[in-house]
Amino acid sequence: MRIAGADEVKRLREQYPVGSRVELLEMDDPQAPPIGTKGTVKGVDDIGSIMVAWDNGCGLSVAFGVDACRKVVE
Repeated sequence: MRIAGADEVKRLREQYPVGSRVELLEMDDPQAPPIGTKGTVKGVDDIGSIMVAWDNGCGLSVAFGVDACRKVVE
């Protein structure tokens, strides 16, 4: 896993503000929610992981440089 620098964390926080909706595109974790699962952003931590409350109840974060999600407009 790669750790985001301060500028990258700032950009991620602007791109994925608290309350925004995302859709999972890829997650390298055996307990990951299914691809396509949507969730609500709870924040971005200091290493660049996007913390998400997934609609299926999962709480795994989107790891910077490993996993992928996209912002959705509903």
